[in-house]
Amino acid sequence: MKIGSIVIRCYEFDKMLAFWQEALHYVPRRPAEGGWVVLRDPEGKGPNISLDQVPEKRSGKRGRLHLDLYTNNQEGEVERLVTIGATRYPWRYKPNDDFVVLQDPDGNLFCVVQVSGETYVIRE
Repeated sequence: MKIGSIVIRCYEFDKMLAFWQEALHYVPRRPAEGGWVVLRDPEGKGPNISLDQVPEKRSGKRGRLHLDLYTNNQEGEVERLVTIGATRYPWRYKPNDDFVVLQDPDGNLFCVVQVSGETYVIRE
């Protein structure tokens, strides 16, 4: 068994679709329809990300799921993600934390984690 797709329920469907496509460089498996789309890694290496539109905004501070995005260029990726619609989340960082917490356009938290090139191969 393996993960086929990670589903993100969202209110701002169009903004979320544009954001996650650009953030991950993923493409729709089929055109979005009825508030649903499956985004796939064009190289077939990563899991699918599915967006499912809901009629109401999320309530509370945190969702039930968040993504950790690995990179060997954390500063550059954080700036790129902020430029395309993410916002910085006011997290209380501890010394030596290797992650930055951001919010996507729908308010879902996710982390950008610094990893070494030896631990994780990043596609260019």
